[in-house]
Amino acid sequence: MIQARIDWAHAQMKDSAETPGSGAAYYVERLKKELPVLPFLALPFAEELSRRLKEYEPLLQRFSHMLLLGIGGSALGPRALQRAFAPGQDRPGHTGRSVWIADNVHPEWLQEHLDKLPPEETIVVVISKSGGTIETIAQYFLVLPWLKKHLPETWNEHLFMITDTEKGFLREEAEKYSLPSLPVPDNLGGRYSVLSAVGLVPAVFLGMDWEGLLRGALSVGRPLAEHPETLPEHPAWKLARWAFQMSEEQRDQIIFFCYIPDWSTFGPWFCQLWAESLGKDGKGTMPIPATGVTDQHSLLQMFLDGPKNKGCIFVSSPADTGILPLPEGLPASWTYLEGKSFGDILDAETLATRATLVEKGVPVVHLNMPDTSACSAGKMMMLLEAATIFTGWLMGINPVDQPAVENGKKLARARLGAPGSEEAAAKLKSFTSIPEDASEF
Repeated sequence: MIQARIDWAHAQMKDSAETPGSGAAYYVERLKKELPVLPFLALPFAEELSRRLKEYEPLLQRFSHMLLLGIGGSALGPRALQRAFAPGQDRPGHTGRSVWIADNVHPEWLQEHLDKLPPEETIVVVISKSGGTIETIAQYFLVLPWLKKHLPETWNEHLFMITDTEKGFLREEAEKYSLPSLPVPDNLGGRYSVLSAVGLVPAVFLGMDWEGLLRGALSVGRPLAEHPETLPEHPAWKLARWAFQMSEEQRDQIIFFCYIPDWSTFGPWFCQLWAESLGKDGKGTMPIPATGVTDQHSLLQMFLDGPKNKGCIFVSSPADTGILPLPEGLPASWTYLEGKSFGDILDAETLATRATLVEKGVPVVHLNMPDTSACSAGKMMMLLEAATIFTGWLMGINPVDQPAVENGKKLARARLGAPGSEEAAAKLKSFTSIPEDASEF
């Protein structure tokens, strides 16, 4: 297996920095104790899931369209994989399978998709660990009669549930209608779930190398889970120590600068993972997604000459320099480009941007990926998930909950009249009682 590398040369890493608690030994013991509630790390379900995915592959690939109902981690992971490994959907002349991700409750978007998607060629995948995510369940209530209307005899063959193994509304629906389903394993929160059925069912549908994705992830996570004593030497731990150092130095923004264009949607995936895990108790660092070379011409000026409060995780892979050569006979001032390709330009700008960030005092950790395969992506995703957990430990916070987000969910349910929401309704009434102070523009 070709190895990915992390370059620390420009990270401004203080190797002698003390970690909170009782040093690395304390965190080794903590890892041993918490492994049962960190299933993403060892992926103990991987072999059984692989077997079941192969069983469902003929069913999934019968269809031309997948309408995925999910939000947050149930949508960002699948979208990252689709854009990275089935990018044809977003390019001219596409005739293959397509995944449409309903990660919002925007009525016009939903209406347009239901008006234009052919029901007989569409499988609807409903994803919610709890089975109680209001946006996803509302979408399901909309799509269910749509399927029944157009496919009165076979509608249940066009639904697939990904939810809790035993409980919740979606599990009840799956059993009631004998719907195909796969579980979201216990203790696997949405933002850590892309390497479960949540991300792999769309991957199987699209025909991508989902086994390579799992293989790459397992190569990074499972050795650590099986040998927790190796934590101090694991790159995810060192990345966490670097991120913790950045926060201690008041570098409260972490740029995720990806110079692999097809991997651009890994930026939003990483940002949810990082922000929802670490933004607690007044702590955390703000993740910022950026794509090279696009954001050289939008965000880079702020990164270079704005506040000196940033660290950068920089992701790149050698570009393909064997295609799209520039023509001969260029104008005199551009002849230096003759014999070069667009891959050469991308590689040059990748190196130049990284060097400029360092010159301007931005600490840079470089994830140097050997290629853009699914296996390499699996390696990177596991590295980042593990580093997120360990950064939370170093910050003294719980990286697997999201208590602040729950308040907004309670207020939304109160606004819609959910029973038992009296306390939240009172808070909402207090908020709306303040007169509007508006200006027209």
